[in-house]
Amino acid sequence: MKLKLLILVLALQSAWLLGTVAVQEHALATGRVILLETARVDPRDLLRGDYLILNYKISDVPTNLFSPPVTKDLPHDTEIYVALAPTTNQFYVVVKASTNEFVPATDEVLLKGRSAWPRRNASTNSIHVEYGLERYYVAEGTGNPAGKLTAQVVVPASGRGRVKEVFVDGKPYAEAMKDTVR
Repeated sequence: MKLKLLILVLALQSAWLLGTVAVQEHALATGRVILLETARVDPRDLLRGDYLILNYKISDVPTNLFSPPVTKDLPHDTEIYVALAPTTNQFYVVVKASTNEFVPATDEVLLKGRSAWPRRNASTNSIHVEYGLERYYVAEGTGNPAGKLTAQVVVPASGRGRVKEVFVDGKPYAEAMKDTVR
C-alpha cells in the first residue's frame, strides 16, 4: 500500500513538473515575438547569481493612454492591460492601457502587467507597470554589459510575456559577453 502511494505521489509530481514545462514551451512557441527597449540597471544576487534588471520604456504608462481615464493612484498590484504597437524602428510602444481587459487592434499585442510602487508618478503623469519581464539571469561574471540593451519578448494569447533573448548592441547577450571577455 505504501509503495502504491509513493508511486502515485511521484507520478503526480512528475506530471505537474512536465505540465509546467509544456505550458511554458507552448507559450514560447506560439506567442508573438516583439522587441522592447530597455534602460540599464545591473545588480548581483549572492544566492541566485548575476542577473539584469530590465526597466522597459513601456514600464511608465502615461495616464492619458488609459481608458477609462486614471485620475488618481491605482491600488498596488492592480492588473493592467496595455496594447503595444510597433513603431518604424521595430520597437513596440504603448498605445492604449486599461484596468479592464480589452481586445487590441490587429496590429497590436495585449500585454498584462501590474501596477507597482510608485504607482503614479506625478512629475511624468504616468503609472509604473511591471510585466514580469524585469529579471534576466545571465552567466556568472557577465552581469554588467556595456552597450544598448534590448529585449526580445514573446507574448502568447494569455498576455503574460516572457523574455526570449536579450541583445547588447544588436548581438545576442551570450555572444556579446564572449566578445568582451576575449
